Amino acid sequence: MTLRGRLTAAFLAVAFGPILFGAVFVASTVTAVDRSRATERLAVAAAAARTSIDALCQQLRAAADAVALTADHRGAATQVVGRGLAAAVQVTDVTGQIIVATPNAPPAPWRDCGDHARPTGPVAALAVRVELHDIGGAVLGTVTAAQPVDPMLVARLAAVTGVAVTLLDGAAPTLTVAHSTESDGGAEAVLAAASALHEEGVTSTPDGRYLRRVGPTPGQPLPLVLSVPSDQPAGLYPVLIAVVLLAALLGVAVAWRLARVTTRPLVELAGAVDRVAAGDLTARVPVRSGDEIGRLAEAFNRMTREAGGYLAALASSRDQLRGHLAVLGDTLASTHDLQRILRVILHSALAATGARAGAVLLTEPGGMLVAQCTEGLDEHWAGTGTPQVPLGGSVVGAVAATGQPCRGRMEAAAPGEPRCGTYIAVPFAAPEAGRTADSRAGEEPAHAAASARPLGVLALYDRLGGEEFDDDDLATLQTFAGHVAVAVDNVRVHEEAQRLSLTDPLTGLWNYRYLRESLRREVERANRFGRMVSVLVLDLDRFKKINDTYGHAAGDTVLAEFARRVRGEIREVDLAFRQGGEEFVVLLPETDARGATIVAERLGAATRNTPVTVLGHAGVQESIGFTVSIGIAVYPDHAETGLRVLEAADEALYAAKAAGRDTWRVAQDTSRITDPGDGGTGVRAAHAAPPTREMSVSAVTSSPIDGLPRAGPVDATGALAERDESA
Repeated sequence: MTLRGRLTAAFLAVAFGPILFGAVFVASTVTAVDRSRATERLAVAAAAARTSIDALCQQLRAAADAVALTADHRGAATQVVGRGLAAAVQVTDVTGQIIVATPNAPPAPWRDCGDHARPTGPVAALAVRVELHDIGGAVLGTVTAAQPVDPMLVARLAAVTGVAVTLLDGAAPTLTVAHSTESDGGAEAVLAAASALHEEGVTSTPDGRYLRRVGPTPGQPLPLVLSVPSDQPAGLYPVLIAVVLLAALLGVAVAWRLARVTTRPLVELAGAVDRVAAGDLTARVPVRSGDEIGRLAEAFNRMTREAGGYLAALASSRDQLRGHLAVLGDTLASTHDLQRILRVILHSALAATGARAGAVLLTEPGGMLVAQCTEGLDEHWAGTGTPQVPLGGSVVGAVAATGQPCRGRMEAAAPGEPRCGTYIAVPFAAPEAGRTADSRAGEEPAHAAASARPLGVLALYDRLGGEEFDDDDLATLQTFAGHVAVAVDNVRVHEEAQRLSLTDPLTGLWNYRYLRESLRREVERANRFGRMVSVLVLDLDRFKKINDTYGHAAGDTVLAEFARRVRGEIREVDLAFRQGGEEFVVLLPETDARGATIVAERLGAATRNTPVTVLGHAGVQESIGFTVSIGIAVYPDHAETGLRVLEAADEALYAAKAAGRDTWRVAQDTSRITDPGDGGTGVRAAHAAPPTREMSVSAVTSSPIDGLPRAGPVDATGALAERDESA
């Protein structure tokens, strides 16, 4: 077909289509309105029929209750029938034997009002049965009140509902008409249509009637068919067909003329399209008129110009993204500074997706997401302080809990969420240990998220231009989230390796390597602020005998338990170390000799008062009692450097050992002498000096400058526990 023929067909379809659609619409609308009206009438009639039959059943129930509540059942039954509340009343005993029956009862079967199963035969009467009880509540029998189902009842239903009513007899597919207000021919058509109708649907008959089946249902046990005549006007479809044919002839003539006028500019447009497809974005189409074809030519010319600009912008964006990825790779390879890495990743993600703001939130102990790095959210985050979101709460909390990314529009700022228009959030998780990236590449996202421990969420907000984030942004953000996961996992592995290199694997205390660094740092701090630092050197008494008697495994148990007790007796800011073997060191910042002796007393009591249960050589549990000797030295009272203070404490330890063990000694200097009156457990000043009160130090939950955590107890308020001067 030529271009002119195709345009003719197109214009014909455009012109003829609405006419054809209108004709179909009118026909379908008239039919639909007619059916809708009939359906509404049938629905109202069905409700009226149910209400009428339910009222009849309630009347029968009231009659049966009235007979059951009186002692003179026969008289009550006669009175109920006389008043017209029921056509018949029967009273039976528990064996089913009829003991009272009113005359002129309807023939069987009687259908119970509560039975909503489809009947299998004719329904002669409606009945309600109630139990007959004695004074003690025992069942004596039943009382049944009945009303006949006859043409009079069907006629009353037709008068109440305003539609024709047909009572069915039997069950499908052998339905017959029991009683009906339809004409003879109408009843047969209604029966034929009702046989194919299930439940309470609506259908139509060939003679233009709509019908609906009603029941049986709870409270309406009769199988009824309600019908109403159609209101659709006659001769509607021939008139519509004639209008459509006339419109088609006019449309062909007009379409052919318009096709001839349109052909030339379309040929020119097709040629320009071919040039653009070949890569020539300089192709232009002459604009010959101001109609739709002319506007199409203008739009084509504008499209080619903008396409050239888009190509240049894409090339620039590609070069910019490559630069960000290069910076990101260099940062990941050159530093373990988590904040710096997160800032670079977040900045690169913002540049790649065109978002205005973003945040990286990491999972913290306690089930909270804490914002570690944000950009552009200082004035938009709801609430104050460090942004925190509970797992499972709001958008980012749900993303972290489910492991599924999410994007869309933010209707209102929830607690812990920033105020924004659009958002996109992607979870990231550290892979399980021992699994490579190649082994996880083929996994589904849900399975991969389930097999990894959650680390946090990377979220971006407000894409520039007000548009929502799309699937390409989601894929890009997932790539950056993978970089975040690797960076966070690497930093944490690095910190854990650093911690393990500075701790004793048996006791969990700091090792000798960290002792030297900590001692130097605390002495410098004390010297800078004019404070004191106490050093305690502890040695378990006769520990070799424990190893020789019970075995080295028992000795290790004693060492681990002793380390636990040491941690339980010191503050958050105090540091405990295992120097080697059974020898330990405790640093007490901002503590004088008196405070150090209090700690020494506590450590001695905690050791001697509670034996340790161990497994001996024969695998039998035994209780071991042990003691500790302690040497104490204070900077700057006993030495001017950290190592010399440690040596002074070590010499004091030997003095404690020489004094009989299970005691402590303070290092001697020129201003102090041993007090022989203290029982060998302390010192006194040769020249009395005013006691120095130990200054309280606020406990902090952040790590010190070296990045390693403190060890020791903290009180309930989080403040540093002060020494008990009366201990």
